[in-house]
Amino acid sequence: MTAPSDTAPPAKQASVSPEEWATRVDLAAAYRLFHLLGMTDLVYTHMSARVPGEPDRFLINPYGLMFHEVTASNLVKVDADGNLAEETEWDCNPAGFTIHSAIHDARPDAGSVIHLHTTAGMAVSAQKEGLLPLTQHSLRWYNRLAYHTYEGIALDLAERERLAADLGRHHTMLLRNHGYLTVGRDVREAAILAHYFEQSCREQIAALSGGRELVFPAAEVCEHTARQYEEKYPRAGTLEWEPLLRWIEREDGDGYRS
Repeated sequence: MTAPSDTAPPAKQASVSPEEWATRVDLAAAYRLFHLLGMTDLVYTHMSARVPGEPDRFLINPYGLMFHEVTASNLVKVDADGNLAEETEWDCNPAGFTIHSAIHDARPDAGSVIHLHTTAGMAVSAQKEGLLPLTQHSLRWYNRLAYHTYEGIALDLAERERLAADLGRHHTMLLRNHGYLTVGRDVREAAILAHYFEQSCREQIAALSGGRELVFPAAEVCEHTARQYEEKYPRAGTLEWEPLLRWIEREDGDGYRS
């Protein structure tokens, strides 16, 4: 991995545990990754990570910053009641709190939650059939994708119970007419799942736009492929993250570490 710039450690680093700092760096890197991939909605989507050793608190982007402006130090720490858990000049997106607190509260295994509004993801979320088993990428989600009915902008805290119930034990949920979210044991897993879910949505939109008859694999092949992802491959983020960090730092520098 490319070494960070030869500068003094950020002041924030000295005030948190090494485990929290590592999580902050990974989460800030995820924001830079999705900025570089063009998977942003200005300041209106959000990704979070549970604070190591503080299970009732999570980190999220400062409300009002774009993805490329997020750093390890300026991430906002929020508690289970929506209170800022440390001094900061920034607030937390209210809809972001609703969505992320719902998942972190219901899923102790959720180390990270990524929620995005991409063109392809929102388009598939509006298609009645949802994600179709059209490509090798999409088969990772065969019979393994949750759906949540649109209720408006997620400002009503009562929606949290329904979000958690609809997600269940799945790691990905399509939010109808809205976008999608992924859940990982850490930032790395959630980020790579989001990347490949986005690929699946883009492939579906492209295939449907061709106006030609589509070929669907047999059901048993779809299930076999989904199990291959689960049983034969390392979990998402295991192999991909370090190369992605090298790419981020080559394209965008290492400012996310500050």
